[in-house]
Amino acid sequence: MGRFAPSPSGRMHLGNAFSALMTWLGARSRGGSVVMRVEDLDPRCQVPGRAEAIMDDLRWLGLDWDGDPVFQSRRGDAYDEALARLAGLGLTYLCFCTRAELHAASAPHASDGTYVYAGTCRGLSAEEVARRSAVRAPAVRLAVPDADDPAGTVEVDDLVAGRHREVLARECGDFLVRRSDGVTAYQLAVVVDDAAMGVTQVVRGRDLLGSAARQRYLQRLLGLPEVEYAHVPLLMAADGRRLSKRDGDLDLGAIRARGVRPETVVGRLAHAAGLTDSDAPTTPTELLQGFSWDPLRGRGDIPCDGITT
Repeated sequence: MGRFAPSPSGRMHLGNAFSALMTWLGARSRGGSVVMRVEDLDPRCQVPGRAEAIMDDLRWLGLDWDGDPVFQSRRGDAYDEALARLAGLGLTYLCFCTRAELHAASAPHASDGTYVYAGTCRGLSAEEVARRSAVRAPAVRLAVPDADDPAGTVEVDDLVAGRHREVLARECGDFLVRRSDGVTAYQLAVVVDDAAMGVTQVVRGRDLLGSAARQRYLQRLLGLPEVEYAHVPLLMAADGRRLSKRDGDLDLGAIRARGVRPETVVGRLAHAAGLTDSDAPTTPTELLQGFSWDPLRGRGDIPCDGITT
């Protein structure tokens, strides 16, 4: 089973559409289902109409899903339960570090901007925790094993990126499972939801490859099924920039307003991915027969200029 997991922070851009197409093909080519999850944990993302616009864009492309959409903003109890289980294992602690302090203390991870946490708050005394709690709301971190502990080395066999290995203590350090504003962190929420929704295959952009090891580690700690991952190449703007909803780059609303047909977009995305010999218009259903991840393996980022012109 695959899943669409859009964040309603803006209209879908062409890179989102590419990942969604690969998600649909990966699941449907094996006779599997696709579920929809709206990742609206951040209150700033809860803008009326955004989630509906994304779902409308997916339908326009010819991508369907099974069952009703699930909204993360309504699943707080499930996240609280998972967090309580981790705390019961003695693996969580309160963290009072500010964003500025994190930036000053560590260089960001090369792939996804994650800051390697130095464990600053791991050894705080109960008295110090109480003193700091009176001043600042804490986040919650998950303590990972030391670098020389085999339990903290996680390998993921990715369908596209190949074998990916991380030593958590070196790549991310103790990572967030709840933010200081009380919002459940991405890593924990998606693991809980993937298990609850029966997801077996996660397809997303290669910029999120670094999350796979953390999520695999959480799956093991919580005794949840381990999903398979496919981290696909990113689509890049003509000037080499990564597409962003904030920049409004090639969003599907603008593409549709220009009168571009969905078959044209799908055909050119498929050709850019190496799935077809030409960029002739096509539909997702027509791409199902013979679908393979092979053309994407070893590929660099894909320029999107010309896809919608």
